[in-house]
Amino acid sequence: MIDPAYAQVMARYNAWQNLSLYTAARNLSEEARQQDRGAFFGSIEGTLCHLAWGDLMWMSRFDGGQGARAGAFGPETASAYSWEELLTLRPKLDARIAAWAWSLSDDDLAGDLTWYSAVLKRELSKSKALCVMHLFNHQTHHRGQVHAMLTAAGARPDDTDLPFMPEEVAEWP
Repeated sequence: MIDPAYAQVMARYNAWQNLSLYTAARNLSEEARQQDRGAFFGSIEGTLCHLAWGDLMWMSRFDGGQGARAGAFGPETASAYSWEELLTLRPKLDARIAAWAWSLSDDDLAGDLTWYSAVLKRELSKSKALCVMHLFNHQTHHRGQVHAMLTAAGARPDDTDLPFMPEEVAEWP
């Protein structure tokens, strides 16, 4: 299905794209970042917030580390963190995802992952590989929304095509 190399490429892609989007979003006013633009999580900032919340939720299931802020579900995930918190959290979270991806073995992707879903109020079990693919697919989906909203707001994020990903991802300023 997938192997550690897939997770490593996608972790690099995640970091590259997040740096691009946050750099573009930083150049917007607070009002422009928070303007409801019709996306599921409303605004650029709300969608970035939901994405960080989701990444934290999944990473806690994968590596046992810190999870997402408690008490936020569904639309509430769009306001779980402030912009200032996101600017501090995102690069650390991307580094966490990368460290986890580079620590994976084929065995780590085998079998099922079982967790309790507070949203569904029950325990779930799914293929670990499927859950890892979901993490990266969820990121790509919502970053695509943010990219479109940023472009509509006049910002200029980088291209999103995997073949154009640089060999080395720049450091956050």
